[in-house]
Amino acid sequence: MKKQCMVILVENNAGVLARVSSLFMQRGFNIDSLTVSSTENPKISRITVMTTGDQKNFSQILKQTGKLVETKMIFSVEPSFSLIRELLLVKFSTEHIDVSVLKKIIDDFGATIIDITNGCFVAELSASSQKIDDFLEATKDYEMIEMCRSGAIAMERGKVSYDIN
Repeated sequence: MKKQCMVILVENNAGVLARVSSLFMQRGFNIDSLTVSSTENPKISRITVMTTGDQKNFSQILKQTGKLVETKMIFSVEPSFSLIRELLLVKFSTEHIDVSVLKKIIDDFGATIIDITNGCFVAELSASSQKIDDFLEATKDYEMIEMCRSGAIAMERGKVSYDIN
């Protein structure tokens, strides 16, 4: 079992996400993270899927998703040639703690404090899944009021363009 990432460029139509996710469900393939976003072309949406499974099932999902009418392009994202990031927002209580120690942890991970209000602050971190996991482990002794973590987004490095017309 291996963590794998795929990007699907699809026509920006209603119901496309439901059709893509139902393919995963039918195959019994779990979706660890799913992010849908606009692209530089308003007619195309970008779906990034993180999943854990074996290579055979992953290849099958790639093939079947590629056959959907709305799919313009689909490809596997190799971490060594790509940037894969998630976004974390986490709200910490600042009551009864040494705030300077927590701020140091936040700074050491490259996170930013984006709000300070009424005895708490919100930190933001854009990083790899592993770095976010490490950050959460490093701050586990502090009172976390709320946390929100996005799904992964991915982009290949270098000058790569996709002809999807």
